[in-house]
Amino acid sequence: MDRIIIEGQQPLSGSVKISGAKNAVLPIMAAALMVEGKSVLKRVPDLRDTRTMIKLMEIVGATCSFEDDVLEIDGSTVNNPEAPYELVKTMRASFYILGPLLARFGAVKVSLPGGCAWGPRPVDFHLKGLNKLGAKITLKRGYILAEADRLKGTTISFEFPSVGATGNIAMAAVTAKGTTIIENAAREPEIVQLCEYLNAMGASIKGIGTTRIIIDGVDSLHTADIEVIPDRIEAGTFLTAGALLGEITLTGVMPGHLDTVLLKLREVGSEIKTTSDSVTITPTDPINAVNMTTAVYPGFATDLQAQWVALMSIANGSSIITDTVYHDRFSHVPELNRFGANIKVDNNTAFVRGVKELVGAPVMSTDIRASAALIVAGLAARGKTTVSRVYHIDRGYEKIEEKFHSLGANIMRENPTG
Repeated sequence: MDRIIIEGQQPLSGSVKISGAKNAVLPIMAAALMVEGKSVLKRVPDLRDTRTMIKLMEIVGATCSFEDDVLEIDGSTVNNPEAPYELVKTMRASFYILGPLLARFGAVKVSLPGGCAWGPRPVDFHLKGLNKLGAKITLKRGYILAEADRLKGTTISFEFPSVGATGNIAMAAVTAKGTTIIENAAREPEIVQLCEYLNAMGASIKGIGTTRIIIDGVDSLHTADIEVIPDRIEAGTFLTAGALLGEITLTGVMPGHLDTVLLKLREVGSEIKTTSDSVTITPTDPINAVNMTTAVYPGFATDLQAQWVALMSIANGSSIITDTVYHDRFSHVPELNRFGANIKVDNNTAFVRGVKELVGAPVMSTDIRASAALIVAGLAARGKTTVSRVYHIDRGYEKIEEKFHSLGANIMRENPTG
């Protein structure tokens, strides 16, 4: 099993190109299953999760070709609307095929999801929404069976602006009869791009990027091509490292998607310069301790909470980090404390007392973003760090060790058994 070896405290400099967004491409891939014909997706990141989704699409009958960040999907041969446990358990986003295949075939069978090890992310919002659209939902032996002759437009109001449920309901509703209104919809850029892609396929969606999405059902869709937006979580991860270790420039980004992160990094003391598609960060010493509370977009992303905790672990002073989105997403804290960090967790809040330096240690990844936080900490720590179970990071980061190496980090991947 691969692991990542880091010799820390090497200064970073130069530029790095940010990959396409994992959380955008997965629902777009699912949307491509709704039509016959070939759709072309560009700037697709080569991730474990992308490959898992491709496997799932091939199981349902699609023909896929993935080369040089271009993914071609032909939905003409889709004939098996079922997502097996073996794949769904490894990646919750595979649940995205529920809405599209229900809309296309009138029946779909999907295993209850798995994915990251932390926290309950219930699928109730998805199922209640589909039920309101007229689907009959049955749970049998760990599988969800959804059936409907044709879905019917309705008003769906989410208790919480779930990204996954907003995407799934939007995909299901675009060919429903009548008008569907999603209240308290997610506003994340990845949902914005999904809705824009559905409109490019012939859907009629208004209110994109607001909390109230209005969908007028259409009779049919057609294929469409798209370039995936840059990954704002990957960008935030590299910015966190830059705030600690040296002036770096991120290219191929959308700075508008990073407003909250950039605001917080300025509070830390970093100098930030942006162009239309780049961000340059210059670090400060010492780092100011800055409190942070996660929130749904446009707030501070929960997917960057672990990296922020790593940054604050060597800030000058104490900080309080609260995660209001997922209340038990702190599996990285015991591992960060192995570096010598001083972090305590109470419920959904981490209390961080900055230390003068971190010291390299053997640590273990527990989920995608925790892995990134451990790599950031290892880059800043004195001495050698070994990060094991890096298959987690491969789910959400494309060649992270190669990108950091190109910036001057002493980092490598090794397979001790290979």
